[in-house]
Amino acid sequence: MQESQVQPVVLKLDPGSKVTGMALVREEQTEAGPVHHALHLAHLEHRGVQVHAAMGQRARYRRRRRSANLRYRSPRFLNRRRSKGWLPPSLRSRVGNVVNWAKRYQKWIPLTRIEIEQVKFDLHLLQNPEVSGVEYQRGDLFGWEVRSYLLEKFGRRCVYCGEANLPFELDHVQPRSRGGSDRVANLVLSCHDCNSKKGNQTVAEFGHPEIEAVAKAPLRDAAAVNATRFALVEALRSLGLSIGTWSGGRTRWNRDRFGIGKDHALDALCVGQIAGVDAGYGCMIRIIAQGRGRYGRTLVNASGFPRGYLLRQKRVKGFATGDLVRAEVPDHLKTRGIHRGRVAVRATGSFRVGTVDGINAKYCHLLQRADGYSFVVVEAGTQNTAPRPRAGTPVSSPRREEPESPQAEI
Repeated sequence: MQESQVQPVVLKLDPGSKVTGMALVREEQTEAGPVHHALHLAHLEHRGVQVHAAMGQRARYRRRRRSANLRYRSPRFLNRRRSKGWLPPSLRSRVGNVVNWAKRYQKWIPLTRIEIEQVKFDLHLLQNPEVSGVEYQRGDLFGWEVRSYLLEKFGRRCVYCGEANLPFELDHVQPRSRGGSDRVANLVLSCHDCNSKKGNQTVAEFGHPEIEAVAKAPLRDAAAVNATRFALVEALRSLGLSIGTWSGGRTRWNRDRFGIGKDHALDALCVGQIAGVDAGYGCMIRIIAQGRGRYGRTLVNASGFPRGYLLRQKRVKGFATGDLVRAEVPDHLKTRGIHRGRVAVRATGSFRVGTVDGINAKYCHLLQRADGYSFVVVEAGTQNTAPRPRAGTPVSSPRREEPESPQAEI
């Protein structure tokens, strides 16, 4: 025991606008260079879209109340300024989720350093790579950066057949032979078979006119990554660990030369300067940010008028909204059966478990306290297309001990 040594463990991050890939790896030094062995792989799904929608709804409520003159609000100073490094709440939640999990990992595991993909999408270059001096502007990794963006934009699937986990090719909406360009709005992901069948046809002639509108969608996701890349690194420095930043092009290059599949967690595994990787046993955890409730106590209807108020105390009968519970209801009751899911509490002691309402608290057994996240075990390298669960309404089924789905919530 006295001569034993703790092997270095590295946290590797692949930040994204909607999903951040995370990998804990054991580093082995070889003659060719460091080889990283995966100990833990995870997807961290952000709720930036939900935060943005909630902020927009709040602004509409306030605008309506002011325009209707329903209450008086004294004018505020017009010289208010935002602090340096300010980020909107939807982007700040992304940074907060990653930092929160980095702190958890540091608490549980002896981390030695953090390696993060600090990708930057050149929006002007993506829109028009032939603006001038093409070779100078592109650089050696231009093609890899474009592929990285297109993978995020089209969900890592072929736009024609929907297949995933295949070697993808870049296809042109308007073929080059018919006047098309290499700008990102004219590029889509395609598998080899679909690309060969399409030939020099346009996407409309190939029978997919809807793809043209999707390809020309705004670069919102790329802008979100650009806006948070420096803030995330600065926030991670508070952990006191050394941080290495790498380009997205290197990640894609590592994944290609090692034959690693397309996945956010596997992308994180390929971040940095490495001589080899070992993906491990093939399972990972899908971590879904659910939030920790709300600041306002007033519940409103669709028009913004009050319809009720939240409880002052968060716990009722030892449970709080968002806790994962298992309810075993006797057969003589209307809600009979075994129900497993997130609970929504009421002061009366009649709870909602999953989608089943009216379950008494005495039939509930706590499985996990609500910590703002839900967890699902999935197979690494597979794209999970299951809908995002609403807070407080997960799966519930009568008299079923285990879910039949290959995914299991933990």
